[in-house]
Amino acid sequence: MRSGLLFGVGAYGMWGLFPAFFPLLKPAGAVEVLAHRIIWSFLLMVVVVALVRRMGDLRRITRREWLLLTAAAALISVNWLIYVYAVNNGHVVDAALGYFINPLVSIALGLLIFRESLNRWQLGALVIAVLAVVVLTVNVGEPPLVGLGLAFSFGLYGAVKKLVTTDPRVSVGVEAGLATPFALAYVIVLQITGHATFTAYGGGHAALMVLSGVLTALPLLCFAAAAQRLPLVTLGLLFYMTPAMQLTWGVFVGHEPMPPARWVGFALIWAALLLFTVDAVRRARTDRRTARAADAAV
Repeated sequence: MRSGLLFGVGAYGMWGLFPAFFPLLKPAGAVEVLAHRIIWSFLLMVVVVALVRRMGDLRRITRREWLLLTAAAALISVNWLIYVYAVNNGHVVDAALGYFINPLVSIALGLLIFRESLNRWQLGALVIAVLAVVVLTVNVGEPPLVGLGLAFSFGLYGAVKKLVTTDPRVSVGVEAGLATPFALAYVIVLQITGHATFTAYGGGHAALMVLSGVLTALPLLCFAAAAQRLPLVTLGLLFYMTPAMQLTWGVFVGHEPMPPARWVGFALIWAALLLFTVDAVRRARTDRRTARAADAAV
């Protein structure tokens, strides 16, 4: 449990500090940053998979798994692209909104895709979340596209990963590997046309671009380790560290506008998350009591 908490706090803490890191990569654009994140994280994952001696897993991946991993690679790439654009263009609060909404999107996807049933608590949380999106849409004059884009791309990514049986370290490496040819082609075109920033702004900038790949893979590895050691309820509660840190950064460091209507929208999201969390904790306690009763009966 202790090591699981350390891994979990490490993963969510690194994700929460991303708004401080990605602006350091300017003047690189969001697509160039995405390309380097993919390339360098792939190289790191090759080393990791080799060290844990899981290269043989590649031969056992079925055609269905390859299709799922291809979809996962596309979805996480879209998520990364939206996120880098958001934090480098003054939309950190919108990014935080996306990750606050994400657990509720996962519930909705479970209902629509996996035909999971909703209890009254989860249904109430979804209704409040929809109301929050309506409030934020009326406030801004258009739907919160950045937040919704992040929430649905990551939610769909999670839904696809639910179907993947490959070892998490291998699957993350495969996802990066599938996207690497496209990323590499883009970087080469930028270099040839003279629009790349990687070699144009000194060794420090190049080192930060390489580090973006490391910081992409490292929290994913920490998350995988935490998921193996912690109950899902604990892991879910830790998740809120990331958007809370991002919201704090956006408001107090980035000085992004937070008019009253926006606070109302966030308050509704937090109310929905409170319902979701109380229900998750309640169900976890019921499951534990049931398990103890079953053990006592045996």
